[in-house]
Amino acid sequence: MEAKDTARLELSEEQMRDYGYKVVDAIVEHHLNQHKKKPVAQASREEMDSLLREHAPEAPTSADEVFDTVMEKVMPFTNIMSHPKFYSFVPGPSNYVSAMADALATGFNVFSGGWAASPAAAELEIITINWLLSLYGFPKKRGGGIFTSGGSMANLTALITARNIKCGDDFSKAVIYLSDQAHSSNIKAIRVMGFRKEQIRLIPTDIEFKFAINKLKNAINKDRLAGWKPFCLLASAGTTNTGTVDQLTELAAIAKAEDLWFHIDGAYGGAAILAKNGKQLLKGVEKADSLTVDPHKWFYQPYEMGCLLVRNHKWLSGTFTEVPEYLKDVEGNSSEINFYDHGIQLTRRFRALKFYMSIKTFGLKAFREAVQYNFDLCEKVESILRKSKKWEVVSPATLAVINFRYNPIDQNLSEQELDALNTKISEGVVNSREAMLVTTILNGQTVLRMCLINPRTTLADVEETIALCESMAE
Repeated sequence: MEAKDTARLELSEEQMRDYGYKVVDAIVEHHLNQHKKKPVAQASREEMDSLLREHAPEAPTSADEVFDTVMEKVMPFTNIMSHPKFYSFVPGPSNYVSAMADALATGFNVFSGGWAASPAAAELEIITINWLLSLYGFPKKRGGGIFTSGGSMANLTALITARNIKCGDDFSKAVIYLSDQAHSSNIKAIRVMGFRKEQIRLIPTDIEFKFAINKLKNAINKDRLAGWKPFCLLASAGTTNTGTVDQLTELAAIAKAEDLWFHIDGAYGGAAILAKNGKQLLKGVEKADSLTVDPHKWFYQPYEMGCLLVRNHKWLSGTFTEVPEYLKDVEGNSSEINFYDHGIQLTRRFRALKFYMSIKTFGLKAFREAVQYNFDLCEKVESILRKSKKWEVVSPATLAVINFRYNPIDQNLSEQELDALNTKISEGVVNSREAMLVTTILNGQTVLRMCLINPRTTLADVEETIALCESMAE
């Protein structure tokens, strides 16, 4: 018995090749010409419904027609996160080799959960995790890690592990400490884990947006006296707002003295270790019990790719291993890692392939040079802004993030007027679709935030954007 030809869900060999060439041609065209396109996509739900909404079709449509529909009605309505003038949130400056690696992993439909399903996929994850362990000074023999969908899942995996190791089954009195600049994914993870609001301590930051150390110590002491159980300290290595790195060495010492799990969220700033002064900026990162880094940010990988590193791989397997009847025959030995035992997902994409192929193709030196370029570009932008009579630097260039606002010295504008003006500048720039530049709030002030981690962003791109901002203001 065989399925009908149409039910096999297949194209002919010739159709497959032609279709594949069209897809590759479209991706190449995008990579070559994205700088000529508008980085910002804007459309209402009503507009998108009118373009795309339909009932699921019973009859087939030619593959070419479906492809053309996607290229005409889908791709133009997505922000170009890798555009040279996409400065907001954390841009996603991917690379072509990794994109093709993702196509390979998807095309071969590799299951990267267990060793038995794909020894090569598991081995490449072990190898690339070891590259990262070495980069961050984690123990080579005992250390371990896992690739995740992103920083949110990496942070969740870390905090579940911390809870298991430090609290066991009873976490009713457990307390976690993080700063008011910590990424929102950590709060979400803590809530997903079942912690109540009264178990979360948001510690204020100082004038540099770093952990207020004395307030942290006071909070820990107060909680112990009140019968709580402090179990985890969460630091940031590159906050989203300002790129600030907490005092990692000092926080590590507090965590050790207080017997706290020390987690560092380096989802944004972890890759800074590749820059000349990055090791100094991230000094103390090697003291973490767990570290989140996001290769789909500053390691220039496509979405989705986060990573969690831990000092002892047994912490992960001891937290997440479950052996149902249908998996007991494919459990490997201690060296043959089943990554479904190291995290939450059973079914997993072959994420390691894109990291492996891009590092092998370009070499780590090229990645170091790219990150250093981002540092240098941001510092140059700061220098230009400081020399202008129109701009005020609110938070200096830090890990390729700078915050500034339009505040001409010849106009005596109130704080309310400045907030409104900079909001309008952002709205004007975004609505022009020429650049993505949005605001954030620092010390109660509305400021423009620029994240410059794209190695293809030029100084001319930034200068054109600043000129656009000035024209909007005037």
